[in-house]
Amino acid sequence: MAEFVLGTDVVTDTPTVEVTITPNAPLPLGRQVFRLVVTDDAGNASRPDEVIVIIADQDAPTAVLRGPRIVGSGRSFELDGSASFDVGGGRVVRYAWTYVGPAVT
Repeated sequence: MAEFVLGTDVVTDTPTVEVTITPNAPLPLGRQVFRLVVTDDAGNASRPDEVIVIIADQDAPTAVLRGPRIVGSGRSFELDGSASFDVGGGRVVRYAWTYVGPAVT
């Protein structure tokens, strides 16, 4: 595993490397370029080869709905979705509210 830092080489003696992502060092969403240069046992370096990896937010957000437990008949009340969140790096931008009907007990 390797934590990549922008513009800094990660050197290994193996042909594969795992890109380690942590909450403190996330890759930005979008197209990210990785480059490889290999060196043979005579010290000759290759031309660089590159791959583009698309970092995408593929995790669904979590809806958190808060409301009062008891409301007097004929009184208005507020529903609150402000605790909803997206751990995938995005932000909640739309709230769709639906009255589903009486609860079945």
